[in-house]
Amino acid sequence: MKKKFKLQDLDCANCAAKMEEAIRRIEGVADANVSFMTQKLTIEAEDSRFDEIMGQVVDVCKKVEPDCTILM
Repeated sequence: MKKKFKLQDLDCANCAAKMEEAIRRIEGVADANVSFMTQKLTIEAEDSRFDEIMGQVVDVCKKVEPDCTILM
């Protein structure tokens, strides 16, 4: 399943790159893209575990950029 999400308060391109790298390492994630310019997250992950994976994605994003919110 591939979904796009809007990001709120993503403050720097370096943080976006760190988030993208960390999200790609989550088990079940096929691909991820975090765009600082468009403030969007695109993620492709297993359908059966998508909600569980998104919980992990939220945790990763908060560790890298505490003020950033994923709008679902």
